Amino acid sequence: MAAPRPQSSLRGALCRQLLLTLVVFSFACEACKKETFIIPSKLEADKMIGRVNLKECLGSVDHIQSSDPDFRVLEDGSVYTAHAVVLSDEKRSFTIRLSDTKKQTQKEILVLLEYQKKVLRKRHTKETVLRRSKRRWAPIPCSMQENSLGPFPLFLQQVQSDAAQNYTIFYSISGRGVDKEPLNLFFIERDTGNLYCTRPVDREEYDVFDLIAYASTADGYSADFPLPLPIRVEDENDNYPIFTEAIYNFEVPESSRIGTTVGVVCATDRDEPDTMHTRLKYSILEQTPRSPGLFSVHPSTGVITTVSHYLDREVADKYSLIMKVQDMDGQFFGLMSTATCIITVKDSNDNLPTFRQNAYEASVEENMVNVEILRIPIEDKDLINTANWRANFTILKGNENGHFKISTDKATNEGVLSVVKPLDYEENHQVVLEIGVTNEAPFTRDVALRMTTMNRAVVTVHVKDQDEGPECRPEVQYIQIKENSAVGSKINGYEAYDPESKSSSGLRYKILHDPKEWITINEGSGSVQTSKTLDREVITPKNELYNITVLAIDQDGRSCTGTLAVSIEDVNDNPPEILQDYLVICKANMEYVDISAIDRDSSVNGAPFYFSLANTSPEINRLWTITRVNDTAARLAYQKNAQFQEYFIPVAVKDRAGLSATKTLRVNLCDCTNPVQCRSTARSADVILGKWAILAILLGIALLFSILLTLVCGIVSARNKKAFPEDLAQQNLIISNTEAPGDDKVCSANGFMTQTVNNANQGFCGTMGSGVKNGGQETIEMVKGGHQTLESCRGAGHHHTLDSCRGGAVEVENSRYTYSEWQNFTQPRLGEESIRGHTG
Repeated sequence: MAAPRPQSSLRGALCRQLLLTLVVFSFACEACKKETFIIPSKLEADKMIGRVNLKECLGSVDHIQSSDPDFRVLEDGSVYTAHAVVLSDEKRSFTIRLSDTKKQTQKEILVLLEYQKKVLRKRHTKETVLRRSKRRWAPIPCSMQENSLGPFPLFLQQVQSDAAQNYTIFYSISGRGVDKEPLNLFFIERDTGNLYCTRPVDREEYDVFDLIAYASTADGYSADFPLPLPIRVEDENDNYPIFTEAIYNFEVPESSRIGTTVGVVCATDRDEPDTMHTRLKYSILEQTPRSPGLFSVHPSTGVITTVSHYLDREVADKYSLIMKVQDMDGQFFGLMSTATCIITVKDSNDNLPTFRQNAYEASVEENMVNVEILRIPIEDKDLINTANWRANFTILKGNENGHFKISTDKATNEGVLSVVKPLDYEENHQVVLEIGVTNEAPFTRDVALRMTTMNRAVVTVHVKDQDEGPECRPEVQYIQIKENSAVGSKINGYEAYDPESKSSSGLRYKILHDPKEWITINEGSGSVQTSKTLDREVITPKNELYNITVLAIDQDGRSCTGTLAVSIEDVNDNPPEILQDYLVICKANMEYVDISAIDRDSSVNGAPFYFSLANTSPEINRLWTITRVNDTAARLAYQKNAQFQEYFIPVAVKDRAGLSATKTLRVNLCDCTNPVQCRSTARSADVILGKWAILAILLGIALLFSILLTLVCGIVSARNKKAFPEDLAQQNLIISNTEAPGDDKVCSANGFMTQTVNNANQGFCGTMGSGVKNGGQETIEMVKGGHQTLESCRGAGHHHTLDSCRGGAVEVENSRYTYSEWQNFTQPRLGEESIRGHTG
């Protein structure tokens, strides 16, 4: 299948189109010699099929374009396949367009491709589908000029199917520009296959139209597969390049090196990329101030750089550039636009501050301090109130003793010379200072100039004599006194002198401040003596000096003050002191407890300390040991057979000088896992009783009296009956005030022997109970059990009472109240009120 197209009509249409669209440029549209290549039906990619003589057609060629994308043409005229091509028609043609933009000339070369004609299979009458197994039609790729002037409808090309040789074929198209926006831009003649455009097209809006061509018979069968028909809109240079900004603002430091980048300008062009229409060129049309030329712009990138090192803010601080951009690579017929570029020259420290004169003089009276004696003005051409302008003054020579200070007045930028330390006329009649000045910012000129970046001036200061008072020099004088020295001990004191006579005679001394009033001073000589006993440990911190302020006065009443620093020599008058008082050891998980000591004396009379058990009983020595941990601590450990109870252990500690002290430690060996448990138990005994607790105690006392009354009645009745009740003979009462389980025994409630029911002469003495007194409370227990004592129950554990031996409630004669009932009544109320009293 082929798509034949009359060559004369094609060339004529192209010529008419070019003549109408070239308004600004006139191109000659002439056809050169036709070229014919005989080729096989199948071609591989990048295969050369022939060569055309380009120079014979057009002498100077700068643009070559093939109308068929399947083929490409090189500069020497060689024609290659762009990719693998299968020629389904006997003939195929395409056009090579040559352009010379300088001479405004354009020509075309028609290339015909031929191969041996194949015999087509005729359609059988019984065939109902005309679609063939191979695509047989491929029209020449089509293009149209942007903004074409017509006439419209404008003929583009003819689409023809080889099935038209045997059948009546009707043509139709679809796609964007036909049945999609923009609608009705293209149409095709149904019978001929001629394709037309109805109006001008803007390439920037639509650069290509992908149409689909259809060939069908009269009865509606498709004679061929749908044919893609791309129509490319060829660009016309109808868009001006436009800068991205109307005004550009850049900054550049003055004294910048040649080639320093100032900024970049950029423009865009809506025309077809990678063509002459969008090849932009930048340039500078005008610079203000005009001379000298300081800037250049790269024609392709738009980068603005400096081309001179004479960029000086002090000459001009702002430049205005008119920038131009032009397409067609800057050729005179290219479209152009402009923009403004404002370049601000930033100040650099390229000007040194200078003194207005080389020498200055000033005067000041001796002993004056914190007075301004001279102001030194300078000049600097850099930008005012910037780091490049602000001055830094330095005294280079003559101020070795620190009498002077020079600062900068921020408002005037002057150097202010002041006296900050009194001058002495007797030592120096005049002082010569060398002053230097720089800027806050570093100097930016070349290295050769940096050798002289500091301007200098000489200032001569004349010191005026003054009749002055005594001088306290040195201001701080030191003496040493031994601690605990006898009251009235004399020591050399403070000494001032008259600067005129260099003598101390005629001066009087007084103490202005003595923190502890330990020292008195001799008014005439300045010597001191102790008025109280000195205690080094009273001073805080202890290693500091004891400072006394002394006033020296001459005969005219002029004075000076000084400090007498007293170093108190330590004496070993403080023994070491153990820090702990009460210790808790949980026997379940603690094998020892550590104790530590401090000594208020100095380190010479302090650690290492020596710990030992002092004057202890054999039982304490048997159960407890003490060993050294470090210089200030020791470890108190117990033997495994030690009982659960509270121990009072005297511990002696001695310092390195032999001074010692003894302290009795309260150690609670407790059955606990955390010492807090035992401490909380001890604390609970110290709570203040509330009203309910007191009421419960009163009820308990009333109950106790009822029990005692019952006992007395029982005894009286027994005397009358000459016998005691059986259960009363075993009852005893005891109140114990010991801190540990008591061993006190009492015989009967009234202190006399009793008889049993059997009238035996055997007396009995039972252990009445144990009580722990904590905070004034007493635990009172009724004990039933004959001759049982506390010793028989101690094997069970710590905090022993007879409860562990009784095993139940105790009946008191015929009374309806048992021990457990009384305890159940009083204990919850006692606990409740104890908690309230503690929290309250």
